[in-house]
Amino acid sequence: MSDALQPATSRRALIAGAGMAGAAGLLAACGTDEPAATPTTGGAGGPGGGNGGAQAPASGTVLGKTADIPVGGGKIFAEHGTVVTQPSANVFVGFSSICTHQSCPVSQIADGKIKCTCHFSEFNIGDGAPAKKDQPAQRALDERKIVVEGDEVRIA
Repeated sequence: MSDALQPATSRRALIAGAGMAGAAGLLAACGTDEPAATPTTGGAGGPGGGNGGAQAPASGTVLGKTADIPVGGGKIFAEHGTVVTQPSANVFVGFSSICTHQSCPVSQIADGKIKCTCHFSEFNIGDGAPAKKDQPAQRALDERKIVVEGDEVRIA
């Protein structure tokens, strides 16, 4: 006789198995510094091995006015994937706005820190380095080269 017929897998078993596999992947993603998925913005990497998938805006792009960037703070230019900080008077620094932990966009600047509220990583406004040793992100934000021309901040 021919091979025995295999019992058909029920739809319920297939759905349950797929759900468990998805949950396992989600849990595994939170335990690493590697991005869970590449964001749709794509792009070239910056110094130190990539920029979390955020594409740098074109050279010469105006980000904003220097008056909008407070001393000891900064401003997130989400539409350009860039954070500009002013750690001390007339010193402006640019970073990618994508967290190096799981590629979430940073969402806040307060108390001298750039903050990602996805997993609570914080970065120093002066150099983009991780602000705490026990946080998920262990790599600095990627640098974005900027220039100040008059009262405007532009991508270099």
